[in-house]
Amino acid sequence: MEIEAPFDQHRAEVLPEWIDYNGHMNVAYYVLAFDQATDAFFDYIGLDEAYRRNTGGSTFAVESFVTYQQEVVQGDPLRFTTQLLAHDSKRLRFFHRMYHATEGHLAATSEWLSLHVDLNIRRVAPMPPALQDRLADIWEKHRNLALPEEAGRSVRGLELPG
Repeated sequence: MEIEAPFDQHRAEVLPEWIDYNGHMNVAYYVLAFDQATDAFFDYIGLDEAYRRNTGGSTFAVESFVTYQQEVVQGDPLRFTTQLLAHDSKRLRFFHRMYHATEGHLAATSEWLSLHVDLNIRRVAPMPPALQDRLADIWEKHRNLALPEEAGRSVRGLELPG
């Protein structure tokens, strides 16, 4: 299987139920859309339903951060790219970009940290060697991609008192 750099296979559309009182996509649905992009990336990696069923392994999201770049509205087609930023035997750090699929503008970004978990004991556990090898292959293609400007962000703008 050819390795894309970045991964560029997930598509979606802004659904009517995703629209808020401002007439654009509500913040909660950005997370849902990025979660669906995560599922597509994980299927590509091999962290799919068959993997979960056969190994009892899965992932838990432990951190995520969303930036909102330009609004999208009902019916807008969306295209997602995913870049592997780092990985080790128990963790994956990756970055999604959400684009308006026809106009091409960047709508939002999201960075995630996920842990590999053994669901039988509900604890963090190393991924099997075959999965680690797959991630190493993807990393070889993604390591030379530019680090996204939004990667590593935290909430900024209005300083906390004290």
